[in-house]
Amino acid sequence: MTSRPGLLLSSVLALLLALPAGLAAQEPGEAGEATSAPAPDVALQSAEPPMDDDVPPEPDPAELREVVAQAEAQAQEQQRTELEAGETIARRLRAIPGMEEVTVTVQGGTARLTGEVMDVEARQLAEQVATQQEGVATVDNRITLSTHVGARLEAAMREVVERLVQLVAALPVLAVAIALVLLGWWIGKWLGRRAGKRKWRGENPYTASLVQRFVTWASLLVSVLIALNLLGLTGVAGAVLGSAGVVGLVIGFAFKDIAENYVAGVLLSLRRPFAPGEVVRIDTYDGTVAALTSRTTVLVTFDGNQLNLPNALVFKSVVLNVSRNPNRRFDFVVPIDSCESIMQAQEVALKAIACVEGILQDPAPSWTVKEYDGTAAHLQFFAWINQRSTDLGKARSAAIHAVRTHFAEAGILDAPRSVQYLSRLREDVPVQPRVQDSSAVPLPETSVNRELDAQVEAERRAHADVDLIRAETP
Repeated sequence: MTSRPGLLLSSVLALLLALPAGLAAQEPGEAGEATSAPAPDVALQSAEPPMDDDVPPEPDPAELREVVAQAEAQAQEQQRTELEAGETIARRLRAIPGMEEVTVTVQGGTARLTGEVMDVEARQLAEQVATQQEGVATVDNRITLSTHVGARLEAAMREVVERLVQLVAALPVLAVAIALVLLGWWIGKWLGRRAGKRKWRGENPYTASLVQRFVTWASLLVSVLIALNLLGLTGVAGAVLGSAGVVGLVIGFAFKDIAENYVAGVLLSLRRPFAPGEVVRIDTYDGTVAALTSRTTVLVTFDGNQLNLPNALVFKSVVLNVSRNPNRRFDFVVPIDSCESIMQAQEVALKAIACVEGILQDPAPSWTVKEYDGTAAHLQFFAWINQRSTDLGKARSAAIHAVRTHFAEAGILDAPRSVQYLSRLREDVPVQPRVQDSSAVPLPETSVNRELDAQVEAERRAHADVDLIRAETP
């Protein structure tokens, strides 16, 4: 502690010893200038430098005592300042639990810390407290971690008690925060139900459900933020929201296909290219629409199988909806022998088609020659039905049956015959007609096929909770 005052004292003494020598060197020169006129020889002698064996005069004892007193006062002041700094640091450390055994010594601007603490955080905290003290330039941290089991157990129990006391003290505020969250959830549900009753995007029921969920979760989020602010955890709320954003980004990349299917399902529910019960062709898949979930589009194939198509595939593919327009056209080809009259054949066929139940007269049946190869003419016939009341397959089968029957009655060969078999009949055997009268043959039934209706309805009921295109109930 006396290193700085000692250095100061030695510097002052050296200065005092050098001062008389300088004064002695200047006095002879001044005397020589005063006596230069009457005695030039004396002036020359006085101008000569002093001899090396000249001894400087001793310093003034009074001045020396004054300098020593000042140095001692400065040393005492510095010692007092360092002592006060050490006491201040020790007092601040004793106020922190677990640092009662830490001792502080300040000397020469360096604070030395010794003792034992429970953990590394307490050791670092003690060093920070010492660094913040005015007059301390460096810290020599010699604090060690305590290895006493009893002391560490006592510290742990003290920490538990403090946490319990804080929890009990915060129970009223915590209860108010929980009540705010519950109130926000209830208000969100109420506002969501009111918003869901509005007509969003025409007759799309999923839009109302989406708006209802958005309003509910937005209200809940606001109530949670208010509760965290009430508890003094605003920083935690910001960290949670930031972490949620990062986690959402990571999950979005990890589950890209699932997210793509979900977004495609939402867009399909808004655009509604098909409805339950409609027959569609998606890419290369045919079937009846049963439901649209958040991830897949459920079809029932004509074989009665359940077909789940990813919504992303459905959204990107070409969708052919054959049920949206009630009128639907079918066609079939009938070959006739090359020797038959095409005009007569088409006239007979169109009359036969027009007589089939369910065939529309507007637009009326039509025909064209599709192909002629020298041995047969291939006639293609077209007819329209209302598929709300008539089955396409049954109407087409009935039309083919009617054309062939009428061709047989008119003697029109409906196929080229390159090989003919001749036989002589006995005169007593009556000749049987080739076909019966067409009026005596009942026409096939052409009503709508309801074989898959029960299965489609079962699929719709199975996906009722997650169906995005379910029909609205009155």
